[in-house]
Amino acid sequence: MRGATIIGTGRYVPEKVLSNHDLEQMVDTSDEWILERTGIRERRIAAPEQAASDLAFMAAQRALAMAGIEATTIDHIIVATTSPDRLLPSCACTLQHKLGASGSAAYDVFAACSGFVFGLGIANGLVAGGVANHVLVVGVEVLSRITDYADRNTAVLFGDAAGAAVVKSCEPGRGILAVDMHSDGELGAVLEIPAGISRNPASEETVRGRQHFIRMQGKKLFPFAVRSMEDSVRKVVAASGWSPGEIDLCIPHQANLRIIDAVRERLAVPEERMVVNIDRYGNTSSASIGVALDECVRAGRLGPGDKLAMCAFGGGATWGAVAVSWTRERLAPEPHDVTGGTISATAAPVAE
Repeated sequence: MRGATIIGTGRYVPEKVLSNHDLEQMVDTSDEWILERTGIRERRIAAPEQAASDLAFMAAQRALAMAGIEATTIDHIIVATTSPDRLLPSCACTLQHKLGASGSAAYDVFAACSGFVFGLGIANGLVAGGVANHVLVVGVEVLSRITDYADRNTAVLFGDAAGAAVVKSCEPGRGILAVDMHSDGELGAVLEIPAGISRNPASEETVRGRQHFIRMQGKKLFPFAVRSMEDSVRKVVAASGWSPGEIDLCIPHQANLRIIDAVRERLAVPEERMVVNIDRYGNTSSASIGVALDECVRAGRLGPGDKLAMCAFGGGATWGAVAVSWTRERLAPEPHDVTGGTISATAAPVAE
């Protein structure tokens, strides 16, 4: 066995901003109500001509540029999404074509908000097991297309974005140290899209019943989310030989500020070490951790040996965490554009 590490990250968020004040004109809500219950101030919305693969392409390009590799060297492309361009072909195959990575295996992972964590777990197994040398993991969502803007309980939550990471081999005991992934189908109804495929095919009735949009039982989801993320972080931290207090940076799925605060308090992670960007992007499901990770990398918040934990929960139900001993050199904070960061002409060196 060999180790696996992250050598490049990238993100892309659409230019259009949908603020809480904008939502006040669309549904019975208010900026105060949204902010108090979720911590969200605004979210990004994809342009009408943008599909998931378009957002994924931008994030992937930035990750590859940071990694200093060409798309032709990618062995596997894993796209985590619940809002692909379409069911066939997969979003990953569409992305593969756009990148020109014809030599890779490309496939989608449907694990809802846990998708990026699951993707990293799969990439870790492929690289550590010698099956692949370079794996591109992308979490991408265009949730605005499956959000019911007549339902104030969900309309205020979701945004569109993409986050990407390139995983390659390294020495054992460095890079990705531990992965924890779980699912529980009994909780499937807590977060679902009731209609669309073989169980409940699209029909006039399903469209009239607004069954093609996300439905969520928030009160049932909250305790599960807090408990599952805390448990998963404790497992990967223990497997890595750390204690929660040693975590240098914790990136949780950005679903709700109250959930994030509850997890932080239970783990006793200092507030400055818990990454929060939900106020700017809302809940971007499988994209949220990848976006936050890239922001941290490009802001110079991670350096060699730093202890990083990432955790998520999502529909399915799914949950998991990843512990990483960071191997890249710390980047000097770089200027960023409105959509998520400039691409450096020369990638920074990777610590060996």
